[in-house]
Amino acid sequence: MTQQVNYIHHLNNLYIIIYEDKRCTPHHISLYHAAFQIWNINRFQNPISIFREELMTLSKIGSANTYTRCIKELDKWGYFKYEPSFNPLKASKLHLYRFDKGGDKGSDKGLVKVLRPYIKHNKQGKHINAHVNQNKNYDEPL
Repeated sequence: MTQQVNYIHHLNNLYIIIYEDKRCTPHHISLYHAAFQIWNINRFQNPISIFREELMTLSKIGSANTYTRCIKELDKWGYFKYEPSFNPLKASKLHLYRFDKGGDKGSDKGLVKVLRPYIKHNKQGKHINAHVNQNKNYDEPL
């Protein structure tokens, strides 16, 4: 069944969960994002069919051992449910869970706590972040 998943809320909540989960490495995050992209392309239908080679290419994971370890750990940690096919010619199944609803982890306060504002200055002390300096003429070089 197709479900309406709020893409932005899902990713915002995911970043909060990942921030709080000290077990996650860049490999885990990259693999999750590759799976999420396939889920998005398939209009958030569960389960999605996945092939190791495709997810490894999308996530830029070069080792089959790293891929296998990470996908099993993400399953164990509750990021999705992984059903391996054990057949290289048959797709495995992946059930992704929704992170776009409910709970205090999904509140805007949680996201602000994780992502504090950052203002970068150049050598002359001027704001480089265009969104901070609203009067900036965008045709001028920095």
